[in-house]
Amino acid sequence: MDHITTKIDAGDRISEKDLLYLLTDAPLLEMGALADRVRHQRHPGETVTYVVDTNLNYTNLCDAYCSFCAFYRPHTSTADDAYTHTVEEMMTQVAGAASLGCTTVLMQGGLNPELPLDYYVEMVRETRARFPGITPHYWSAPEIYEMAKVSGLGYHQVFEALWEAGQRTLPGGGAEVLTNEERHRISPLKMDADEWIEIHQAAHEVGFRGTATMMYGHGESIPSRVEHFQRTRDLQDRNGGFYAFVPWSFSPGETPLGRKLNGLRANANDYLRIIAAARLYFDNIDHVDASWFSEGKKTGQVALHFGADDFGGTLFDENVMQEAGHYVRTSVEEMRTMIREAGFVPAQRNTQYEVLEVFNEDALEV
Repeated sequence: MDHITTKIDAGDRISEKDLLYLLTDAPLLEMGALADRVRHQRHPGETVTYVVDTNLNYTNLCDAYCSFCAFYRPHTSTADDAYTHTVEEMMTQVAGAASLGCTTVLMQGGLNPELPLDYYVEMVRETRARFPGITPHYWSAPEIYEMAKVSGLGYHQVFEALWEAGQRTLPGGGAEVLTNEERHRISPLKMDADEWIEIHQAAHEVGFRGTATMMYGHGESIPSRVEHFQRTRDLQDRNGGFYAFVPWSFSPGETPLGRKLNGLRANANDYLRIIAAARLYFDNIDHVDASWFSEGKKTGQVALHFGADDFGGTLFDENVMQEAGHYVRTSVEEMRTMIREAGFVPAQRNTQYEVLEVFNEDALEV
């Protein structure tokens, strides 16, 4: 660790070779302490942010058939539990989110080839017109890919249409691990890693900002994780469009891939190692998010001492991981309590990671 600490203290970038060491053999507590120090240098004080948000789904019909997903239904399905909601039906759900105090709505769905671009544009336009206090944090890169394919337009044109309707941010979903070898193994019909990069680059060039993500723990190699980090940092160097890096582990549950892996899954130490490595490697991404939702509330709290400065969202409605058998819920009050119990001061933020309100009660000791 000494050579990495020396680089960090000198303000130098760590290399992919250094990153490989961090993701494999580095002493976990030592790298966690270094990551925590870097986090406090980047974000002085003891404030930890969170966002009041929800995750809505407009369709579960999909033609990607990803092996890690239990949410989708085949896009030709007529089963009782297959659905595609109208824009008006989704506005009813957004109204419910607004009544809960949400400032962000994440909307995602299957890749439904029957939906035209106008459907997505209208969804954004109606959200902005009816709920000016909510940021439509809609669509992942695979959905943008589907919009471009169905409409015959380029990525820039798709983003320009969404921008005109009022959308300004893009979530980072659909990245999984950004190597074509890993993607072909777990989702061979989905767009490849190069296309994910191309889509986010186009988004940033139009003016969108958003998050970079990684879903790990599905049997990928450590060098594949390194490549994912490298491609993410390289893209951020080009455009600077990512607010945060958000990793989470694969939830095997009731998925075809989970059955194939026969119970194999990442553990809390894997997660903390990735959080700390992200803080040390991504010198060009401001925020690292801890996930109480995917990793469990206690692990999420510990991650705040391993380099994370944000505690993610309330996610009042979440169905994708729930379909895989992963169910966990929280409230705004519990979010603040969890942050305080970890020794920090909770602060509500918006989608753009701007602080809206600090709840400056005395932080509790861990």
